[in-house]
Amino acid sequence: MPQTASELRWVRPPQQTRSQETLDRILDAAEALIAEKSFEDTRVSDVVALAGSSVGAFYARFRDKEGLLHALYDRFLAEATATADAALDPERWKGATIPEILGSVIRFLVTVFREQGGLLRSFVLRNRSDAEFGLRQARLSHYVSSRLCDLLLARRAQIAHPDPQRAAHFGFMVVFSTLDSTMLFGETYSSGLSFSDDEVASELTRNYLAYLGVASPFHKPPIRNPNAR
Repeated sequence: MPQTASELRWVRPPQQTRSQETLDRILDAAEALIAEKSFEDTRVSDVVALAGSSVGAFYARFRDKEGLLHALYDRFLAEATATADAALDPERWKGATIPEILGSVIRFLVTVFREQGGLLRSFVLRNRSDAEFGLRQARLSHYVSSRLCDLLLARRAQIAHPDPQRAAHFGFMVVFSTLDSTMLFGETYSSGLSFSDDEVASELTRNYLAYLGVASPFHKPPIRNPNAR
């Protein structure tokens, strides 16, 4: 049975130990604060206060504030990989068409970018100045892209593009680049157009399907004027 975006979930592994629970409280607090302001403007004292911890406990786990950002990235990468494995599992999508897959997956991605925008923005900014961050982000993007493209290429017969593999990967790049620019950094267009999250998801899905050459549920043939000659 085809999935819906509401059935896709961000995967967070269960806490294992008391020490891990304390660490997760600090990381959760940092995420909450970063969602409201930049990582640079987030103070260690605010993080530990929100976490119900102490400055001493913080520095027992992190060398400095930069260590906190690396720990946040480590956790995010682990969760994003687990989420991709669950969301893009071929068994989940048995019997689903490409429009059904992309419609649900892209809507889920929009939700992730909205809910974790502050954290993702901090990572993207750091990618620009830290080669290691950028390399790890590239590996994650490649992994997610490969999992999604495997699903699409298993339905190659639905794709009219002359190079389905290239089209599948390029379409993914367009989706992520658009989400980065519009949802993380609020870039607008010269026309002044703005889009709701639902509209972003719908237009990205429409664009991806059109590029693949897949018959889209968004496309409706024009109504012919019976009086036209």
